[in-house]
Amino acid sequence: MFAVVDILGQQFKVFENKKYYVPRLENELESNVSFDKVLVLSTDNETKVGSPYVSGAKVTAKVLEHLKDDKVIVFKKKIRTSYRKLRGHRQQLTRIEITKIG
Repeated sequence: MFAVVDILGQQFKVFENKKYYVPRLENELESNVSFDKVLVLSTDNETKVGSPYVSGAKVTAKVLEHLKDDKVIVFKKKIRTSYRKLRGHRQQLTRIEITKIG
């Protein structure tokens, strides 16, 4: 059983009892979160595709931790003009565990 869920504008294919990194959620640690924007819901014998969302479908998850991703370096340089720029970025993430798909 799996579902395709829209979490803050990004789509994730999720399975029960699996852990995922998603964009930063405002929920507290160890709290439960439910996602209603389910695009596809697949069980063993049938698949439901929503237009745009499957009605009555919900995915429940547990917030495990908030963290930052690895640093991404953006370096720009132009030859012979002494132009150099160095920028870095660390994305804010939340690690969740899918507890129930239904």
